[in-house]
Amino acid sequence: MATDVHGPVSPMVTQAVHVEGLSRSFDGRAVIDDLRLGIAPGEFVALLGRSGCGKSTLLRILAGLDRDIKGTALVPRRRAVAFQPTPLMPWKKVWRNVLLGLPGKPERGLAQRALDEVGLGHRVDAWPKTLSGGEVQRVSLARALVREPDLLLLDEPFGALDALTRIKAQRLVGELWQRRGCAVLLVTHDVEEALVLADRVLVMDGGRIAHEQRIDLDRPREITDPRFAALRAGLLARLGVDTAAEAA
Repeated sequence: MATDVHGPVSPMVTQAVHVEGLSRSFDGRAVIDDLRLGIAPGEFVALLGRSGCGKSTLLRILAGLDRDIKGTALVPRRRAVAFQPTPLMPWKKVWRNVLLGLPGKPERGLAQRALDEVGLGHRVDAWPKTLSGGEVQRVSLARALVREPDLLLLDEPFGALDALTRIKAQRLVGELWQRRGCAVLLVTHDVEEALVLADRVLVMDGGRIAHEQRIDLDRPREITDPRFAALRAGLLARLGVDTAAEAA
C-alpha cells in the first residue's frame, strides 16, 4: 500500500503536485477514489465539480490538513492556503493577522510588504472588524504570500464577494500569480472564473478527475470571445447544465 507523503517534491518528479492512487473515505463512503493529479511548477489549475464531489477534501489533503488517506500526495513544503470565509483574529491588527502562524518572530515589515503587494498597505494597523469583504480576502492573500509558497491553494476564495469586488479580486490573483510564478490550485463553482484565470480546468466527478480542458486563450481573457463562450458551454455541459435551456 502506498503511503501519504507531504513534503518536498522528489527531484525525480518534475511537478509541483504529484498525486497517485489517492483515496479518502468518510464513514465508509469514498469521497476521493483512486485519484490521479499532476500540476506543473508555475501552472494555474482550476478545479470544478458539483457540491460534495470532493474538491475541498482534495485541497485539504494537499494543504496537509487531512492525512487519513490512502495513496500518495507529493507537494512542496512551502505551500499556503486561502479559504472562504477567511478566519481573522478580531483582537489582532491586520499586520499581526498576516504573520499569524509563521515560525519565530517575523518582523512587521514582512507583513507590510505583503499588504503593499495586494494593495492594502494603508490598512496595516486596522482592526479586522473595520475591513470590507474584499479587504478581508486581500488580507488572506497577503497571509499566503508571506510564506513564499511554491504552491498556492485557493478554496472558493471569492464566493462571498459581490460581483464587482469579485472581478477585482480575480484580477488581483491573476496578477499575483504571474508576478510570483508559483503553482496555483483554485477550487471554484464559477466556470467563468476558472476560464478567466486558469491554464487548465479540471472537472471532478465520482471522486476522480473526470475531464481536463486546457485553456489556450490569450490573456487577459474576454468573456465575449466566441472561443471563451464555447469553452464555457462545454464545461457547463460536463457539470450537467443545459446551456440551451439556460439561454431560453
